[in-house]
Amino acid sequence: RTVPRKKLNLLSLVKYEHLVAGISGGVTSTLILHPLDLIKIRFAVNDGRQATIPQYRNLSSAFTTIFRQEGLRGLYKGVTPNVWGSGSAWGFYFLFYNTIKTWIQGGNTHMALGPTMHMVAAAEAGILTLAMTNPIWVVKTRLCLQYSNELSPNSESTNYRGMVDALKKIYRAEGVRGFYRGFVPGIFGVSHGALQFMTYEEMKNRYNQYRRLPIDQKLTTTEYLTFAAISKLIAAAATYPYQVIRARLQDHHLHYEGTWDCIKQTWRFEKWRGFYKGLGPNLTRVVPATMITFGTYENLYHYMRENK
Repeated sequence: RTVPRKKLNLLSLVKYEHLVAGISGGVTSTLILHPLDLIKIRFAVNDGRQATIPQYRNLSSAFTTIFRQEGLRGLYKGVTPNVWGSGSAWGFYFLFYNTIKTWIQGGNTHMALGPTMHMVAAAEAGILTLAMTNPIWVVKTRLCLQYSNELSPNSESTNYRGMVDALKKIYRAEGVRGFYRGFVPGIFGVSHGALQFMTYEEMKNRYNQYRRLPIDQKLTTTEYLTFAAISKLIAAAATYPYQVIRARLQDHHLHYEGTWDCIKQTWRFEKWRGFYKGLGPNLTRVVPATMITFGTYENLYHYMRENK
């Protein structure tokens, strides 16, 4: 039964299962695929003008170079804030998204929404999540961009010993503003999550409607993985440039006056290719990551709901 939205208490629609399942999915995929995330970030910030930044020919070259110079620990630089960031981001995203979606549905989860409403719910959830997690992403990016030649005591670059040390040093040197570097392109990046969730939800809904089943009917793991992969490919191809701009703004080796200056310099020195640097490693990482995250989330959520 659908209830008028004015009479609905938004907090009454909050289901902790979405939070727990989302955190579990985000943490699992991050622990497995963090090295690819680190390589993606290093490719993205490499504009070819910084002598101190290592040059990698391709994905395998980057992997072997980092492993040879920095060991296994080097491939997992930034993993702590990434686990915190990814776990909390996915947890909050699924929580906010499903709460907002249920509110739009008037409390009736069997009611199908159109693509626009799915986009609205996902965009609102994305902005709320970004505001809460951007500081963690800044720390993760900084830690991922500490190269082996900077870790000596004589290095002029800022050395971060870990997540807490990075939080303290960024705050001391840059204030609260430092934690929100890359926030503006991050807001544009909300379109990525919105596009992905809209595509994912539409595929699930239409598939269940085709089978004449309720739209919230549980699917098989293979079906969840397939829909997750397709939705991620579409969203990643459409919105990748913002990730490059955000990573460059957050990198302490590079200096830009702001988002627009970063866009202009990237175009001036690298043309359109600059906006898609690291796309290969990114797709290699994000498609399996999304499949792991969504597969874990959907199965754990339905398990908790059935055993409540």
